[in-house]
Amino acid sequence: MLKSTVKAFASAAALAGVLGLSATNPAQAANVFRFAFQGDIKSLDPYSLKESFTIGMHGAVFDSLITRDKDLKLAPMLAESWENPEPTRWRFHLRKGVKFHDGSDFTADDVIFSANRVRAPGSNFTTNVPSDAEWVKIDDHTVDMKLKGPNPIALYQFSTWYIMSKSWAEKNGAVAPTLPSATSTSYAALHENGTGPFIITEHQPGVRTVFKKNPNYWGKVESNLDEAVFTTIQNDATRVAALISGEVDWIDPVPLQDAQRVNASGTATVMAGPELRTIFLGMDQSRDELKDSNVKGKNPFKDVRVREAFYRAIDEETIAKRVMRGQAVPSALLIAPVLFPRASEFKRPEYDPKRAKALLTEAGYPDGFSLGMDCPNDRYVNDEAICQAVVSMLARVGVKVNLNAQPKAKYFAKVLAPAYDTSFYLVGWTPSSQDSHNILFEIAGCRNGSKPGRGNWNLGNYCNPKVDALADSVEAESDQTKRNAQIKEGFDTIQADWGFIPLHQQALAWGVSKKVTLVQRPDNMLMLYWVSKQP
Repeated sequence: MLKSTVKAFASAAALAGVLGLSATNPAQAANVFRFAFQGDIKSLDPYSLKESFTIGMHGAVFDSLITRDKDLKLAPMLAESWENPEPTRWRFHLRKGVKFHDGSDFTADDVIFSANRVRAPGSNFTTNVPSDAEWVKIDDHTVDMKLKGPNPIALYQFSTWYIMSKSWAEKNGAVAPTLPSATSTSYAALHENGTGPFIITEHQPGVRTVFKKNPNYWGKVESNLDEAVFTTIQNDATRVAALISGEVDWIDPVPLQDAQRVNASGTATVMAGPELRTIFLGMDQSRDELKDSNVKGKNPFKDVRVREAFYRAIDEETIAKRVMRGQAVPSALLIAPVLFPRASEFKRPEYDPKRAKALLTEAGYPDGFSLGMDCPNDRYVNDEAICQAVVSMLARVGVKVNLNAQPKAKYFAKVLAPAYDTSFYLVGWTPSSQDSHNILFEIAGCRNGSKPGRGNWNLGNYCNPKVDALADSVEAESDQTKRNAQIKEGFDTIQADWGFIPLHQQALAWGVSKKVTLVQRPDNMLMLYWVSKQP
C-alpha cells in the first residue's frame, strides 16, 4: 500500500515538473493554459507532417494567406483580400505592417518563397498549392498566382499552408523542407519564426512545448492566454487523471470508457461532436512481392479477390459498436458524407466471412497467408484497439496478421515517403480542402509522378488511371452537378476495385476544464487563438 502511494506521488510529481506547475503560487497559472495530447509535436517545420493536431499547433505561431473561420468558411488572414480577375489568375493583397517573430517585415517575397518551399521535395504539403501555379510579385504587398488552367478549388487548402520567412530560412539553412522519415533534424524542425499570435519559447520533442503570447501580433486575438504549455501524455489513465485533478486544462482524446467519469468529475467535461475524419485501411498494391509475408514471389493484394476478401472479413459494425462504444459511424466512402452531396448513394458492402474465405480460396490461398500490419497507437481514437480487432477478424478467415503498433512519430516515418514501408495499414484522413478532390488526388491517386503531389498519402499505391483522369477533371470543373457526377464516378471506380477499406468517422472527444472556453471544429484542430481561461 505504501509503495503504491509513493509511486503515485512520484508520478504526479514528475508530471507536475514537466507541466511546470507551482503548488506555492496557484494564481501564477491564471492565464496559463496547460494541455496534453496522446502524441507529440515532432517538428516545428510547418511542411513536415500533414496531421491535424500538428497543423493546429503550427497555426498558433504561423499564419496562412487565407484561413478558415469557426464554421470552416474561408476568411482573410495575411491576405486581407483577393480576387479572381480571370479564370487562371488570382491576385492577393497582403497586409501591411505584419512582422515575423524576429522583427523582420512580411512581404510578397515570403509568399513566393513559401509557395516554392511547400511544393519542394521533402514537403508533406505539396498539394496545398496548385502544382502548376506560377507566383509573380507585383509589389511588396501584392502577389499574383497564375495557373495553366481554371481551378475553382485552388484556394481550398490555403488555410493549412503557413507562410515562412525567406530570409530566416536562408540564414539558418532551412530552405528545403524535411520529411518525418529524415534521419537528421533541420533547424526549422526545432525552431520557428512565424507571424502568428504565439511564439514558441521552448520545444522538447516528445516532452514539452511552451507557447508565449506574441505582444506584437498584427491582429486581434480572442484568447486571453499569456502562455500555453503542451505536454505529451501517451498513457490514457495518466492523461485523464491530469485533467480531472486540474493539472491540465485540455486533453485529446478522452478514452471512450472514461467519458462518464470525466463528466462526473465536477472539474471537466467531455466536449463531443462529429469529426470529418475517416478511418480506413489500405493495402500494398505496388510491390511485386508482399513484404513480411509467407507468400513469396508475388503480392496477394494485386488480386482483386484478395482485396474484396479482406473487406468482407472485417465487421465494421462490431468495431463501431464495441471497440468505439457507439462513438463512430460506419462509412462506405473515404470522405465524410457531409462533404459530398451524393454520399447517400453509396452503401457499405456486407460483412461476409464465408464469402471472404471462398474468395481467398479462389485466389489460391485456401489456408490464408501471413503479413504485417502497421498501426499508430497514439493518433486516432482507439487506433491500436481497432487494429487488434481487424487482426482477430482476419484470423477467422485464415489470414495471420503480425501487428506493428507504435507511436505516430515512428509510424509515419515508416509508412510515408520515401520508403512507403508498409503492407497493410490504418490511417485517418480529413481532407484539408473539405472537398472530394483531395481524396481522389492525394489518397487514391497513382504514385507515378504524373503530377506533383498526386498519391502523397496513397501508402499502398492503389492505382487506376481512370481515377487520376477524373481527379483532374474534378479539379477544373466549375459546374457543380457535373463535378459531383465525376466525383461519384471516381468513388464508384475505387469501390469496384476494392482499393481501400473505409471503416468509420470517429467522434471528437476532448476533455476540457470548466475554466476554459474554446472552439471545437469538426476538423479536430485545436486553435490556441480561440482559447480563454478563467482565473
